[in-house]
Amino acid sequence: MTDVQTTDIQTIDAQTETLPGESHTSRWVALRRGLMGRCPNCGKGKLLSGYLKIAPRCANCGETYGHLRADDGPAWVTIIVVGHLVVPIALIMEQRYHPQVWIQEVIWLPVVALLSLALLPRSKGLVLALLWSWKAEGSDQAT
Repeated sequence: MTDVQTTDIQTIDAQTETLPGESHTSRWVALRRGLMGRCPNCGKGKLLSGYLKIAPRCANCGETYGHLRADDGPAWVTIIVVGHLVVPIALIMEQRYHPQVWIQEVIWLPVVALLSLALLPRSKGLVLALLWSWKAEGSDQAT
């Protein structure tokens, strides 16, 4: 009987990824909040204080995340997403219409630049939320 109680206490809830009775935001909720640039804990405060500068703490709940280090993760996520969006469309356009090189440059360079600029802060929020949900330790300096 004690073995059953012990396993019940140690079971992790798949939806919240926390121990029963523990109040912690689920990883998926935290990732969605990070993607939106919000505090992974409460979802109300801002995660970034500027375009890419990490806020030292949430203005709403006081959660600290200035110690988290995203490093090159957001850039990699952005490159992968933008590449997977643009390359297939560019190849299809090339195969069907055979546009001149300058037309390709006029179309795809601004598209890639704008997509990258739009996705980079969201990617950083996503990576920071992931690190936060893993309770990653970092330095005391914000990046």
